[in-house]
Amino acid sequence: MSLTRIPAVAAVLLALSAGPGGTAPEPTTRAVHIAYRAHDGRARDATILVPASYGPNDDPAIPLVISPHGRGVTGSQNARLWGNLPALGGFAVVNPDGEGSRVDGRFSWGAPGEIDDLARMPAIVREALPWLHIDRRRIYAVGGSMGGQETLLLVAQRPRLLAGAVAVDPMVDFARQYDNFPRLHCSAHCRRGWHGPVGLVLQAIARRELGGTPATAPVAYAARSPISYVRAIAMSCVPLELWWSRTDRIVMQSRLQSGLLARRLRHLGARGPFDEVVGSWRHTTVMRASTLLPAMLAGLQLMAAQDTPSFPSLHLTVHASGAPCGG
Repeated sequence: MSLTRIPAVAAVLLALSAGPGGTAPEPTTRAVHIAYRAHDGRARDATILVPASYGPNDDPAIPLVISPHGRGVTGSQNARLWGNLPALGGFAVVNPDGEGSRVDGRFSWGAPGEIDDLARMPAIVREALPWLHIDRRRIYAVGGSMGGQETLLLVAQRPRLLAGAVAVDPMVDFARQYDNFPRLHCSAHCRRGWHGPVGLVLQAIARRELGGTPATAPVAYAARSPISYVRAIAMSCVPLELWWSRTDRIVMQSRLQSGLLARRLRHLGARGPFDEVVGSWRHTTVMRASTLLPAMLAGLQLMAAQDTPSFPSLHLTVHASGAPCGG
């Protein structure tokens, strides 16, 4: 573990490496399902996770995590990643289905209206669940893969909303990812499920959603690529954790995706804490309640280190940087 300073996330990882945590408590998180109107007027669903004990007799203002989902899944599927963590940390998580510009939310890929909808999530939750009191000073974004892409775009475009963010194995350069789609492995079962090679199908969906290829619609691809907003992210003053795998087989050439973003953020002198965590894991598998999601949340001070489980040896390297905000 290589450290230029001791960041919160590194301290948590060092504590966890000493040995396994205590016995996990029985699940005490409950899910509440709501409907909301997306930017295009379409009715979409969201799954909100809250501590089961939270209610009229115990309703203090609690933090809210906005968690955009990965490509091809739904908000309810994304909610399963969180396990019992909202109860352990005393916070709520909203997992919206999302909505693209031309295709459904499973392939929103940072559509401008989708980012607007994510920014509206605190208001949407307050309107749908008036008994849930949100601490407006503690709103966070945590997402993996496409959800990581959208988390970074939210940091860039709505920095005043967020008290912190975590992006895990995000797509950072959409044009590069489009070119790499045909390299995705697809078995015979995969081809049947996607009605063809998955990479070619994803390219077709991307062309529909963005109105062309990177060659014919370069502005659209750049607008959905966090690398285009590196200066805005660097100057956002939002505490940021960027977790990425050297061996990612979904967001390929990860050194030219998250790795390049991290290098540029450090070069620009990111304002506020910036922690880059690099290792070797399968795409987004560290973003689970049973793996390293608790450590990510502890880095944001949403959980205590002692409430996090032990983690597997993934040869993690942590690079910490960031100048004082406004300095």
